[in-house]
Amino acid sequence: MKKRETIFRCPWVDLTKPDYVEYHDKEWGVPVHDDRRLFEFIVLEGAQAGLSWYTVLRKRENYRIAFDRFDPEKVARYDEQKAQELLANPGIIRNKAKILAAINNAQRFVEIQNEFVSFDAYIWRFVNGKPIVNEIRKLEDYRATSRESDALSKDLRQRGFKFVGSTVCYAHMQATGMVNDHTIDCFRRQEIIDGYSGKFSKPVKLRVK
Repeated sequence: MKKRETIFRCPWVDLTKPDYVEYHDKEWGVPVHDDRRLFEFIVLEGAQAGLSWYTVLRKRENYRIAFDRFDPEKVARYDEQKAQELLANPGIIRNKAKILAAINNAQRFVEIQNEFVSFDAYIWRFVNGKPIVNEIRKLEDYRATSRESDALSKDLRQRGFKFVGSTVCYAHMQATGMVNDHTIDCFRRQEIIDGYSGKFSKPVKLRVK
């Protein structure tokens, strides 16, 4: 009988939660360049503030339905009545500040699209157009913020975004592949490195207001 090969994953992955494992194995750390998906993570990470990511992950499909599949232009047009509907929705986190922040952030998101053509073009400048690959060996090596997340947070806040502290921004960067924080023994680390060909032909210098 052939010996079963051991698969190593990042130490934060709870193997008793299949949806958590699937998220790690298929999404976390993969470079994202689709604006709607980037907006999805902004909404979800804002909702996560003060909670566990798994709590939000389990409600993800409910959020997709409640927020029009994360279409930023539609969410940007939500009015007070829609906000009240969201507050009454048991499938999402019914926190008024977070719901209002999601609507506000959609409006600011659209403004950035208008200025930079896409949100993707705007946000990837903060890592000069290519993922930062860190050497993580153990759980204690993970950081909560970075110089880049500080800069991103500062710029987003100046543009009027809410719930975009440096910790939230770093989580966004990890989730969308701007940062590859898979541990060096995790099977996904090298897979993602090998699979990323690069979006920009030349690095774009970061300019922070």
